[in-house]
Amino acid sequence: HISGIKVVIPSNPYDAKGLLKSAIRDDNPVLFFEHRRLLTMRGEIPEEEYTIPLGEAAIKREGTDLSIITYGAMVHDSLKAAEELEKEGFSVEVIDLRTVQPLDIKTIIASVEKTGRAIVVQEAQKQAGIAANVVSEINERAILSLEAPVLRVTAPDTIFPFSQAETVWLPNSKDIVFTAKKVLTF
Repeated sequence: HISGIKVVIPSNPYDAKGLLKSAIRDDNPVLFFEHRRLLTMRGEIPEEEYTIPLGEAAIKREGTDLSIITYGAMVHDSLKAAEELEKEGFSVEVIDLRTVQPLDIKTIIASVEKTGRAIVVQEAQKQAGIAANVVSEINERAILSLEAPVLRVTAPDTIFPFSQAETVWLPNSKDIVFTAKKVLTF
């Protein structure tokens, strides 16, 4: 919520390296968040030099029926949900924001205009989160392309439980599938 600060939240090792290099080289302040669930994740990381531009989302899965817009650890839950929905005949696009400030509005809107339906997934509580901002941007720029309301999948607006209850509290692929079906059948 502070203008001028860029915020990076990678979902995999490859993106983490490329985004970190871009963050270091950026002349502006950049906050770089690594999700603890992803710290042990393995993945291909080239030794050669590469960067990923800040503010450029990645389409992790192409689809035509629904856009799922997310970031960080929720990318993996969203991809799992997309696989489940595919078994039921739905084609789901998954967008990994990679940076939440600045947002890649162009990619988000192009996806929503293509699918006509969207849900936004975040691990944080519903109140005042990134998802609310993404929904607002979609409503301001692509409302005439929507065939259903844009819904959010979030944690409840309660205090974060630091215990085994965390796994029940956090959104997961089942929550995403449930919400996606509401949007897909609206």
